[in-house]
Amino acid sequence: MPRPRRIDAPGYPQHVVQRGNNRQRVFFADGDRVAYLRLLCHHADQQHCRVHAYVLMDNHVHLLATPDLCGGLSRMMQAVNRTYVRRVNDRQGRTGTLWEGRFHSTVVDTDRYLLACQRYIELNPVRAGKVAHPGDYRWSSYRANARGRPNALLEPHSAFELMGSDADERCRRYVEFIEAGIPAGDLLAIRRALQSQRRLSGMLVGSDPFRVAKGI
Repeated sequence: MPRPRRIDAPGYPQHVVQRGNNRQRVFFADGDRVAYLRLLCHHADQQHCRVHAYVLMDNHVHLLATPDLCGGLSRMMQAVNRTYVRRVNDRQGRTGTLWEGRFHSTVVDTDRYLLACQRYIELNPVRAGKVAHPGDYRWSSYRANARGRPNALLEPHSAFELMGSDADERCRRYVEFIEAGIPAGDLLAIRRALQSQRRLSGMLVGSDPFRVAKGI
């Protein structure tokens, strides 16, 4: 059976998920996460993809990124994953696949859902019970987005920048946004989109006009 067509939507943010094969670990030490982020930073720049948020869990990765060129997101992920797998296999003395096939992505076409996805991503370690507060987790974009900590990988989306007239106000309002938690409706919509990813990569979160415009 042929793979479903991936929606290629340059200029639109996408919620990307890459899972470990059979739910196995993909990060075995802090050095692995550092290496992954360095690869992501390099290839995001090479492929003209803007990364707005991320979290590296033990056995999967969430990204919120906007590709500016056709095929840019796929090329970025393929380059990162290929190099990272070689590194892990060499260090762990293993062979074979690490990831669960190709990555999955959901196009997000509204500012509201973009911020909802960003909050979902950065609260992932809290939902998983790894930390009590997102700021306690080192391997996410929360400290940059909520506390203004420099992060060479990240480029804030315009929807995030509009949260405040300056950096201090933006951070304060974003912290409040995170601490409000995820409304049940948003959580359900995001989870449905994530479940759909396994059946049809590129399922959309957002408005019907976008779907019509894209012929979906």
